[in-house]
Amino acid sequence: MMYLSRLSDHELINLFNTGNVNAFETLVLRHKDKLFTSILFLVKDKYLAEDIFQDVFIRVIDTIKGGRYTEEGKFLPWAMRIAHNLCVDHFRKVKRTPTIRNSEDQDIFEVLNFTEESAEDKMIKKQSHNRVKDMLDQLPEDQREVIILRHYADMSFKEIARVTNCSINTALGRMRYGLINLRKMMVQKQISL
Repeated sequence: MMYLSRLSDHELINLFNTGNVNAFETLVLRHKDKLFTSILFLVKDKYLAEDIFQDVFIRVIDTIKGGRYTEEGKFLPWAMRIAHNLCVDHFRKVKRTPTIRNSEDQDIFEVLNFTEESAEDKMIKKQSHNRVKDMLDQLPEDQREVIILRHYADMSFKEIARVTNCSINTALGRMRYGLINLRKMMVQKQISL
């Protein structure tokens, strides 16, 4: 199994196509953190992010096994595109779902906490992480999306442009304005990370 970690994504996919399940496991382990973090920042719900993450790999398996995978050497951007599309699909469905609002105009299901926070969740919620997340949430959606894809998914601007259906210059501009807005928030709230 150790030798698998030295193989490229393309080589792992070819091995998986020949029936080597360990090759696919290696591929998942290689990219799971970037994919999951990006999904989590987009949907802002750990359990929903886990569901979408699983759906991403179900689609990946179906596509590879169906012989329709053609993104040689570009596995992560391709998987990120699938994840992004699944997140967009989720939000389209949610828009059509009626919500019940309380007196402060919040969805009551977002306010209620049905589960106890695990030790892992408590560790994740470090002070600086929360500050960054709060500031990201205040950015316009297009700026937030580019920053997440760039910093948490390590995607190039060319890949971001393809995933978000915009030009590279537009992606660069959104990144620039997003960072300017984050700096303004840090100065206004006197935050240092």
